[in-house]
Amino acid sequence: MEIIKKRVKLREKVIAEAREWAGRLPLKVTAILVGSYARGDFNLWSDIDIILISDSFKGNPIQRLKELNVLPAYQIIPLTPEEFKRLLEKKDPLAVEALKIGVILREDVKIDDLSVSSKSNL
Repeated sequence: MEIIKKRVKLREKVIAEAREWAGRLPLKVTAILVGSYARGDFNLWSDIDIILISDSFKGNPIQRLKELNVLPAYQIIPLTPEEFKRLLEKKDPLAVEALKIGVILREDVKIDDLSVSSKSNL
């Protein structure tokens, strides 16, 4: 039982740190924790997967990442709202996971607005 309590505390700590990081981003953005930390099946080698959705993103993903101060263990997926919506329409596993079990860290861009037409098909 003690190991479960430690894992819950570690997950809560990671979520709090990720929420703080997302809160400092200098743009209008929605940040969603996905992957093993969102599901709770992380391990020692897991990275922290975060989807960022913003109208402010320009250029390709590498150019977008250059504008962000990404922490070492973070795996950031920077998307525009239109890109996220297209992924939902294609039933992309990561986008579907973001809606079903993702942990919202910050929500400036309302994802419900993006997923209304796609949600019934998930």
